[in-house]
Amino acid sequence: MITPSSPDPEKPICSGKGCRADAVWVLAWNNPKVHTPERRKTWLACEEHREHLSHFLGVRGFLKDVVQFSDWEAAQEQS
Repeated sequence: MITPSSPDPEKPICSGKGCRADAVWVLAWNNPKVHTPERRKTWLACEEHREHLSHFLGVRGFLKDVVQFSDWEAAQEQS
């Protein structure tokens, strides 16, 4: 049951801790010690958390790409 305070299950939200903002960015990453090179995991980010989450993944060498959510979604529909 969706109540007015519940997030819309169709609307992606930011992966930032405690954030409920709409996702605007997709951060594609993988951990080379765990995942094959072509595998991509994703985190979603709002404008406010994009830089922080990108930095977190980047310093670990995990970040592969940052793409606007609308572009990512369009590419997924084509494949």
